[in-house]
Amino acid sequence: MSNKIFHSIAILGVGLIGGSLGLAVKAAGSVAEVRGWGRNSARLQRALDLGAVDTVTSDLAEVLHGVDCAIIATPTQHAEQLLLETLNAASDTTIISDVASVKANLADALQLAACAEAKKAQVVLAHPIAGSEQSGVEAASATLFNDQRVILTPLANTRPGAVDKVSALWRSVGAQLHSMDAELHDRVLGHTSHLPHVLAYALVDYLNRQPESELMFTFAGGGFRDFTRIAASDPRMWREISLANREALLDALRGYQGQLQLMVDALENSDGDTLEASFGRAKTARDAFKPGE
Repeated sequence: MSNKIFHSIAILGVGLIGGSLGLAVKAAGSVAEVRGWGRNSARLQRALDLGAVDTVTSDLAEVLHGVDCAIIATPTQHAEQLLLETLNAASDTTIISDVASVKANLADALQLAACAEAKKAQVVLAHPIAGSEQSGVEAASATLFNDQRVILTPLANTRPGAVDKVSALWRSVGAQLHSMDAELHDRVLGHTSHLPHVLAYALVDYLNRQPESELMFTFAGGGFRDFTRIAASDPRMWREISLANREALLDALRGYQGQLQLMVDALENSDGDTLEASFGRAKTARDAFKPGE
């Protein structure tokens, strides 16, 4: 019996996530043909050379012709427009999904899209909670999604059969499936992913502008390295994610400002009890958090 979920998929944007998905489904044997699309011919050729895809093209109509599933894996700033272009170019039977970090803007664009409702019902918005501070297909890995969460944010009219197929594809590469609405997704990820990236960038930028920055970086310990690792991520990508999820990120930043003010007030007043109580609550919460479970 064949374990193929799709005969063919088109990965639109073969970078870290798209390339990893291509490698993963090929390793799992869950897709017979993986097509790659992008606007940079050198990057497409690199994806082909690394075995992330079987064929490549810069022609959207060509890559979508007869394909069972198209997955938008471009940077956030391009995903919304590419979703609309893909809706127009794909057949009525093609399932369309994505891997974008922000979902509400895509859901809104989908609702307003000038195409048949049957096509919209084939769209299953998705977000794999996996990645790296590295970027590009050179950093892609067939095991990137093993035991990682993937959040699906289907709309009310999304066809259940399409959700089932996209879910099966992600499970085939080792992912754990979850579902929530787009606005809740953006609030949760705004606090737990987008806020930490902004904080890491802000801390490194702040220290880099201090007179003693060289000494600070030289003698920084493991805590600093752990906290700031994600500040090595692609700045342009995170600029676009931050702007796309602006409202949720602003809410998170303002809330965090309040927590920092609590620390400032406690230090100014030499209030060790407040500091220890906050640290204690944080330790208890962090000890209870089991990544990947």
